[in-house]
Amino acid sequence: MPVSRPIFRKLLLNALLLIAAALIIIYLDLSRRGIFEAACIAVVAALVISYMQAVSLERRIGRLRDFAEGGVDRRDIEAEKAAEDELGVLARSLDGMAARLGGMAERAKVDGAQRAAILATMMEGVLAVDLKLRITFSNRSFAEAVGAQHPIRDGTPLPEVVRAPSLIELLSQVLREGEPQEQRIGLVLAGEERIFLAQAAPLASPAGPGAIAVLYDITPLERLERVRRDFVANVSHELRTPLTAIRGYAETLLEGGLEDAENSRRFVEIIKAHAIRLGNITSDLLTLSELESGAAASPPERVSVLAAVDSSLRTVSTAARLAGVRLVRGDMEEADVLGSRTHLEQVLVNLLDNGVKFNRSDGEVRIETHRSPDGNVSIEVSDTGVGIPSELQSRIFERFYRVDKARSREAGGTGLGLSIVKHIVERMNGTVTVESDLGRGSKFTVTLPRCA
Repeated sequence: MPVSRPIFRKLLLNALLLIAAALIIIYLDLSRRGIFEAACIAVVAALVISYMQAVSLERRIGRLRDFAEGGVDRRDIEAEKAAEDELGVLARSLDGMAARLGGMAERAKVDGAQRAAILATMMEGVLAVDLKLRITFSNRSFAEAVGAQHPIRDGTPLPEVVRAPSLIELLSQVLREGEPQEQRIGLVLAGEERIFLAQAAPLASPAGPGAIAVLYDITPLERLERVRRDFVANVSHELRTPLTAIRGYAETLLEGGLEDAENSRRFVEIIKAHAIRLGNITSDLLTLSELESGAAASPPERVSVLAAVDSSLRTVSTAARLAGVRLVRGDMEEADVLGSRTHLEQVLVNLLDNGVKFNRSDGEVRIETHRSPDGNVSIEVSDTGVGIPSELQSRIFERFYRVDKARSREAGGTGLGLSIVKHIVERMNGTVTVESDLGRGSKFTVTLPRCA
């Protein structure tokens, strides 16, 4: 390794000083030639020794420099650590510092990998952008939320991936103001609108300032909130109608209607009918509340499907006879299911009763059961009634939803029957589906796991 210029200049200066001293001695006493020769030999020896020491020192310093830069063999630094001079102390200090830095780097690497894994597997969508709204990080949940292919290439402009001006404006506002922001954002994915709560904040990184956003899918919460609002509105409406009628006829009786023998009995019968309707609504609401809370009235038991069918047919037979509708017991296959017989009979009574109420005179309601090879039992209740429009079939299991509101109230329905059916069936680990043609009738199919 060549000697550095500052060291060479220092050695040369020392040699020149020695030569100058020797010349001065010669000038003062020319007869003393032995001193001149000794001085020359001393200069040459000093120059050689200084050069060799400088070369050795420069090599050791070079090895320490290379070690600090991470490009030296471990054996070289171990040799330097064994030295007892100042460079040995420095080598030991550098080695200790390198070990600490290596540990810190390894921990930082592990922490970074853990953070990346956490962000990548989060259910919430995570997005980071730079000052020019170019994507610097995104996880799979974000790509799924915006309908993009994962992974999204870093550096992709955000407007090329997201067709949501509100999200772009939110991140732009964070970049401008440097303050966290929060906003509800609607994204359409596969024809379905989903609602996200986007929380964005400034992001400092080695590459420069940017912004990060986390997207929480609150679509189920929004849907539940809508159902809750609809439920409150529907309950208020359903209760207001009979209460208003009861109050009106009661006031009529109190204001002189009791003396009207011809109409007073009719008024009382109307009050009774509306009171019964209130009782039915309250009973159905309590049943629905019990089912939704998951409270079990009794432990599950083995229930015979045929026994539940026969009991349900007997319950609905009087109403069917009065309406002029035939109840037909079709093909039956014996099977047992696990659950509550009372609840299963309630499901069948509600379906049969709806088939009778929304049927035509001289119509028919048929019930059949079938066992399938996959270990399930199907109960089919079909009718020849008015049917359900295809665009409304997805909503008929909602609470208080009616296809024909006027006819349903006239028939005495509460609007909760099919909702109760769905909750009971799901509680028994089954499913309920509907097939219907407007004006030609409907078929409800209840599928339940069969007991072995």
